[in-house]
Amino acid sequence: MIKVESLSKKFGEFTAVNDISFNVKKGEIFAFLGPNGAGKSTTIKMLTTLLHPTAGKIELDGHNPETQADAVRHSFGIVFQDPSLDDELTAWENMEFHGILYKLDKKLRRERIEQLLKFVDLSDRKDSLVKEFSGGMKRRLEIARGLMHHPKVLFLDEPTLGLDPQTRNHMWNYLQELNKTENITIFFTTHYMEEADRIAGRIAIIDHGKIIASGTSQELKQQTGTSTLEDAFLKFTGTTIRDEEAGTAAGMRQMRQMWTGKKN
Repeated sequence: MIKVESLSKKFGEFTAVNDISFNVKKGEIFAFLGPNGAGKSTTIKMLTTLLHPTAGKIELDGHNPETQADAVRHSFGIVFQDPSLDDELTAWENMEFHGILYKLDKKLRRERIEQLLKFVDLSDRKDSLVKEFSGGMKRRLEIARGLMHHPKVLFLDEPTLGLDPQTRNHMWNYLQELNKTENITIFFTTHYMEEADRIAGRIAIIDHGKIIASGTSQELKQQTGTSTLEDAFLKFTGTTIRDEEAGTAAGMRQMRQMWTGKKN
């Protein structure tokens, strides 16, 4: 479903992603782990057409994000790390707007909204303003919205950040059920190692822009002689606290240049 070959991304002199290669199979739940500033979000942005690679190849559902951006965008749904809902609209209106953007037929769109709001237990709040929702409710609505157009891949960038354990557990139950019933491929990042240990079929660890390990959770533990995925992760990446400012600043400069067509 996803093929990445020798992928790199530079922001000026800073290399955010450095010659990485990996594959994700159809119907797989795949975790992409790394410390702050390791290159996770930059990789996702390239996979989802938001950034152009400096070098390398990407294929998503048989399409190239650089030359077939529209086809790729119809192949995936995404839940961003930062909230992206319109708080001044209702849950239904947020879903409706997304469906219109994807040019879904009105009858199909409204049937899909009903199905998905029921799936994430928000049917009874469909006419409530999103600003009245809890963090967990907003996350569930974002997942439902990302599924509106029947994507083949769902990208989740730290989807449970800041949620309580009960809400996190319910959310992953929804996603695992979705994976089973619709065979959707799930690609997620998280800093909660127990989530990756429990949920992911395979894991790739990226650090300083390079993939340094991959395999099942058990394989990573065996490679490091550890008993938990968190200990294995620390063995691979070290215990030094990371400064993500350099990469973030470089990324922001690049995005400003893209938006304005000017160099600062």
